Amino acid sequence: MDVAALRKAVPELGEGKPAEPGGCHYLPLGSASGDQPQVSFMVEGDKFVRIDVDSAAVVAPGGGKIGMDTKQIEALYAGRVEKLLNKYVPAARDLRIKDADGGTGVLLFQADEKGSVHAWHVGIPPQVDYVEGCS
Repeated sequence: MDVAALRKAVPELGEGKPAEPGGCHYLPLGSASGDQPQVSFMVEGDKFVRIDVDSAAVVAPGGGKIGMDTKQIEALYAGRVEKLLNKYVPAARDLRIKDADGGTGVLLFQADEKGSVHAWHVGIPPQVDYVEGCS
């Protein structure tokens, strides 16, 4: 959906603008005061493409959340987890889960070197696979 439709669906979105027209940027949920879970909506080319979550208070589709270990994630999404090496921390893993219904959506959990999930995001390729967000 485009940004106007996203704002209509999620009126609590904060402000954000791309560095250049059509570029990638984030729209945070709520204000920056810390009263909302840490959730940001990625927009690229004026289209909503991904949600990033850095809060254990927000549960991912299927039940995964921050604080779980990789074995718990693998059990929740049995048979659908693709383990990927983390780009920056060799012992860390990213757990990539495709849509069970065959859609284009992907859920990606990021785990540290001890196997604990510290963030997750969901969206469509290629944006869901951007390692550094909009950077």
